[in-house]
Amino acid sequence: MPDPDRLTQLEELAAHLSRTVDDLSAVIARQDAELTTLRRQVAWLLDREKTRDREASGGVFIEGERPPHY
Repeated sequence: MPDPDRLTQLEELAAHLSRTVDDLSAVIARQDAELTTLRRQVAWLLDREKTRDREASGGVFIEGERPPHY
């Protein structure tokens, strides 16, 4: 016959582990949403930077070359 104290300990452990799994699942869901937002923001920033590069004056700085106002 199983020990009632041992059975109670196992039930408490199972409840604790179940709660931990639920908590971790919530953390993972939140992090997934954050990653999605951050990926969208990075893509937007990269696109904005590409647009700026295309619209730039086209001037190229060559190392050691003095700017025209010297």
